[in-house]
Amino acid sequence: LPFAVTVASSTNNHSTMEFISSLSASLDRLTGYENTIVYLAVSIICIIGFSYFNAPPPPPPPSEEDEKSPPKPRNFTLSQLRKFDGTKDEKTNECKPLYLSLGGIVFDVSLGSDFYGPGGPYAIFAGRECGVALAKMSFDEKDLDDVTGALENLSYADRMELEGWVEKFTYYRPYDVVGRLVPTEEIPSRDRVISREEMAKNDGTSEDIPDGYAVAPIYVALSSKVFDVSFGGVEFYGVGGAYHRFAGKDASRALAKMSFDPKETEYPVQTQDLTEKEKKILNDWIVTFEEKKGYPIVGILEEEKK
Repeated sequence: LPFAVTVASSTNNHSTMEFISSLSASLDRLTGYENTIVYLAVSIICIIGFSYFNAPPPPPPPSEEDEKSPPKPRNFTLSQLRKFDGTKDEKTNECKPLYLSLGGIVFDVSLGSDFYGPGGPYAIFAGRECGVALAKMSFDEKDLDDVTGALENLSYADRMELEGWVEKFTYYRPYDVVGRLVPTEEIPSRDRVISREEMAKNDGTSEDIPDGYAVAPIYVALSSKVFDVSFGGVEFYGVGGAYHRFAGKDASRALAKMSFDPKETEYPVQTQDLTEKEKKILNDWIVTFEEKKGYPIVGILEEEKK
């Protein structure tokens, strides 16, 4: 048996050598040069070696910056949402994030700026509630910013179309959900009186999130005005934020004095003895809350009982 294997192996080797000799002779006749097969083999080896040693290095593992998590969910008013339209910020000279809302669900569609950004075919939807418009495939202004209509007034077919858009944005793009757009009529009246007890409950720690909200309300009072800073201030005033100590409290005196001393937020909070400079600082905070940040005023802090 070993002899038979040896004979078979020798026969195979002889056949291989005959094939190579035949191939070499054919190549020589074709090119007019001798030993063409040797040059061809050397060329192939050189090409493989060059490709191996000059191949681009593998990409580095993603850094923490590449894996930035989306911002914490927040609540939006219509006026706040309008600012996220992908246009260039005059202060930073950088493009603003690009958000849109579908039935109250706010998506970051910055990755789709070719479609929703300035000059794109769907630019009209940037910074808008467009659930009704997309459900009806309408570019009519009257179908924009209608949160209630998107939630309650659509036909069955349009409702299915809207759900299809939400599914597409959530699972097939996918675009990050960054919060909820709260209809104006669902935001508490700025004229209602808010007790100290209600203030304290709305400190951002409650798990009781109102319908249509992304996060629980976070109340901060300044000069009797109560602002809901869950509309954009979660990172600062929410749990773990640098200013969380002011959540659910009257921060008038503390912010006027730029103080983190807990005594400055103890009831009753006094502001009559503030200096002119401190009063100006307090007014600047109010302007920032009301105009620059657009935090909605949800009531008036109950006056101290004498």
